[in-house]
Amino acid sequence: MPLSLVLKALIGAAAVLLIALLSKSRSFYIAGMVPLFPTFALIAHYIVGSERSAADLRQTALFGLWSLFPYAVYLGLVYVLSVRTTLLATLGGATLGWLLAAALVLAVWTRS
Repeated sequence: MPLSLVLKALIGAAAVLLIALLSKSRSFYIAGMVPLFPTFALIAHYIVGSERSAADLRQTALFGLWSLFPYAVYLGLVYVLSVRTTLLATLGGATLGWLLAAALVLAVWTRS
């Protein structure tokens, strides 16, 4: 197994561990910030930046900005649904909202 895959798995495991630890602390809300650390963006940008042109890296970054829209939809739905439905219905509805928003972003992006 390549060392790069092991490193990526360890970074992911560390993020999950940090989320679990923070969720049990007095500052539990910080657990919601951990997924926003650009761990995977750093990996993606390094790979794109080292294998493709600077223009392609810029396009990847711009698409990343557009990708914030589905995440905002997800968070908005979690915020609204969490006081109205069960946890599973909240997360399921928010995930469905993310999928629909992501499909919309992809449709708009591929047409331009």
